[in-house]
Amino acid sequence: MTSPTIDLLIASGDHDSVDSIADQAQRAEAHGFAHVTMGETTGWNIVPVLSVIAERTEEIGITDDVISPYSRAPTTIAQAALTLQDVADGRFRLGLGTSSPAIAERWHGQAFDRPLRRLRETIDVIRRVYEGGEVAYDGDIYELGGLGYEGEVPADPPAIDVAALGPKTVELAGRFADGWLPQLLTRDGLADRMADLERGADLGDRDASDVRVSPLVRCCADEDRETARELVRNQVAFLIGAYGPYYGNSVARQGHEDVVEDIRAAWAERDTDAMAERLPDELLDELAAAGTPEEVRERVEAFAAVDGVDAVRTGFVSGMSQAQKEATMAALAD
Repeated sequence: MTSPTIDLLIASGDHDSVDSIADQAQRAEAHGFAHVTMGETTGWNIVPVLSVIAERTEEIGITDDVISPYSRAPTTIAQAALTLQDVADGRFRLGLGTSSPAIAERWHGQAFDRPLRRLRETIDVIRRVYEGGEVAYDGDIYELGGLGYEGEVPADPPAIDVAALGPKTVELAGRFADGWLPQLLTRDGLADRMADLERGADLGDRDASDVRVSPLVRCCADEDRETARELVRNQVAFLIGAYGPYYGNSVARQGHEDVVEDIRAAWAERDTDAMAERLPDELLDELAAAGTPEEVRERVEAFAAVDGVDAVRTGFVSGMSQAQKEATMAALAD
């Protein structure tokens, strides 16, 4: 069994140009990270940015974190994935996730209805495009027929990863996807959720070990450990209390209902300082890696040691300086 690799999530909102994002990806490659990824909400369109990264790097894997099926037709997602696979010389993995009602409805103008079914059918359609020839599909959400992908479909089309937190979505990932992208799970929570992944794999007559598991751990390393911990605490508390319902619900399911309730109450008052104060040190350390370089290494290693984990996606948090990012990358590269 190979040791888990370390990936890097670039915080695209920290950059004011595509060149700056590409420079960060090149630094990640120089540090030896296995993959570089970045998210898409209402900022940069991820496809052209990843194309630039692919052109300016040589070996590092490239993935997205993640594309929502509410943002594009499944055939368009497949076109983008195949194009990125070509530009990246086979280094691309496609990440999919249902995102949140706020993004789907207030940005993409789509009703956030039947998200699991939409995700399942999106995977189905993408795989039909990967097969080449005419794409015919008669689903509950999508009906397609008569056209096919005009380009050449490679023998190794991009793997499909699914971002999932809840039991049913994780089961879907195990049954239909090539990888699972969890985040804000404690190590115990991650181990518990593996049962859902295995159940899905069994339903799909697959081996769960063939599904690449890569949890996201938000990190900040600084010799001034309290500065690092404050930055990560603010980010994690915001994700739990304000960033849609799913992250908070997931943390609550892991036995922290009171903490989630307290943080959400502070958000109701838009008191971000109180949100951070109500995130205990113990839970912060279970969900993230913040502190000195040694502490960050140890916590990422602990996630990598969870049975079934193939990679740890390490991510920056808002407010980090470039010096802190460099310190974090250097700590993880060791």
